[in-house]
Amino acid sequence: MTHGVFSRRGGTSRAPFESLNLGGNVGDDPQSVRSNHEIMYAALGVNDARACSVWQVHSNDVVIANAPVKGRRWLTQADAMVTDRLGVPLSMRFADCTPLLFVDPKQNVIAIAHAGWRGTVLGVGGRTIHTMVRSYGCKPEDIQALIGPSIGPDRYQVGEEVVAATQAAFGTTENLIHRDARDGSAYLDLWAANALDLRRAGVEQIESAELCTAERTDLFFSHRAEHGHTGRFGAVICL
Repeated sequence: MTHGVFSRRGGTSRAPFESLNLGGNVGDDPQSVRSNHEIMYAALGVNDARACSVWQVHSNDVVIANAPVKGRRWLTQADAMVTDRLGVPLSMRFADCTPLLFVDPKQNVIAIAHAGWRGTVLGVGGRTIHTMVRSYGCKPEDIQALIGPSIGPDRYQVGEEVVAATQAAFGTTENLIHRDARDGSAYLDLWAANALDLRRAGVEQIESAELCTAERTDLFFSHRAEHGHTGRFGAVICL
C-alpha cells in the first residue's frame, strides 16, 4: 500500500493557485491542473490512468471503486471510495475539509473520504468503515485510519446551526465545540469529531496529523483563510 497527502508545493499553477493545485473547478488553467495530477501520481509511482475520483458534494455517500469511468474524470457524486483492487489509486481534493484515509492490511482493502462539517456530522467516516465491513469482511479493529491536515479547532469558527447539527449527530458537543471566552462564538474541532465518529464505528487505530490548513497556507490551500480564492491539495491511496 502506498499513500500520500500532498502539500501545495511543487506544481505548475500560478497565483493564487500556486503551485500543486489539483482542483479542476476553481478557475485555474486546465493544463496546469492536468500537469499537477501527473506530478502527484508520479511522486507515488502509481498509474494515473487507473485513478478513481468522485465529484465531492459534502455527503456521506460511499462508493466501491473498481476502475475509472471511461471518458469521465469522476465516478459519481459521493464523498468516499473503497476498493480491494490492486493498482487502483483513490484520489480526492481538499482545502480545509478533512482527508480520511483507511487501510485494512489483513483484508487488503483501502478507502478515502472527504469530511467537511456536513460530512462529519453525517458520519461519512463511520459509513466508510461500515462499507468496508459489509462489502469486504473487514473488522473495524483491524482498520488503520489517518485524519489528515484540515482546518484546526482554533480557526474553524462556525454558526449555531453547525453547533446544533453537531449536538444532534453526536449527542454531545463536549470536546467537539469550544466557545471563545470573549464573545461566545463557536469553534468546531473536526479532528476530534471525526475521531469520535471512527471510534464509535469500532476503529481503534487512529492517527491524526493535527496540521491546520488555515494556519499553514505556506503548505496547504485553505478556503477559509484565503477567502475562497485558492486551490485544492490532493490525497491519494493505492494498493
